[in-house]
Amino acid sequence: MRMSPDLSITDLLSQAQAGDQTALTRLLSELQPDIRRYARRQCHRASVLEDVVQEALIVVYRKVGQVRSAQALGGWLLTVVTRLCMLPALMLSRGIEELSDTDEAKRFAAVPVDDLRIDLARAMESLPATHREVVLLRDFEELTINEIATRLGITREATKSRLHRARCLLREYLVNQEAA
Repeated sequence: MRMSPDLSITDLLSQAQAGDQTALTRLLSELQPDIRRYARRQCHRASVLEDVVQEALIVVYRKVGQVRSAQALGGWLLTVVTRLCMLPALMLSRGIEELSDTDEAKRFAAVPVDDLRIDLARAMESLPATHREVVLLRDFEELTINEIATRLGITREATKSRLHRARCLLREYLVNQEAA
């Protein structure tokens, strides 16, 4: 992570976590080159690079208070960027195909792909953590239901229920976004 000449990332992070908006703005500015570098390495399609950078900055803005330490920031950012790079391709390839209502599928097909990517990223962020985790394990890591249940220490039925509920919530979010 790069350092500002007068304040370190550690200082900026702690001030941002304390509610200092100026420090948060400076922190985002300091992190943007690192986020862009991570995105260049992780995103397989250059067309999503700028969207991933912007979404990652939004995630940092919203969740800066959840970062444990400046030392953990780099790894956390890499995870965020990696998931954002994977999100558009996986959600687009799986999500729209799973829509049962053909009129609904046609409406989503008419939405520009870049807009849909942003909506999908926001929909994932809107999920409760337990539901988001199941979707990420299933759709991104491509684990089986049994593997997810074992990893999370829950029953197979609970895993299936969370996954179903998460997909319903994603669909509901997207339908509401499309209608707005």
